Amino acid sequence: MGEIINLNRARKTRAKAQDKVLAAANRVSHGRSKAEKTLSALERQRAEKQLDGQKLEPKSDD
Repeated sequence: MGEIINLNRARKTRAKAQDKVLAAANRVSHGRSKAEKTLSALERQRAEKQLDGQKLEPKSDD
């Protein structure tokens, strides 16, 4: 006779494995590390600061 297995446990184990595969795919497609997020935020702030520094103020004709 074969080994007796708990079907509920086997089903849950299979579902967890599928969830892990899906989570790994989502991390690859959507995830960025904290360092990458921080770097992009700093680059965006630097670009905004440079753009604000190059603005021309309109002359006032009083």
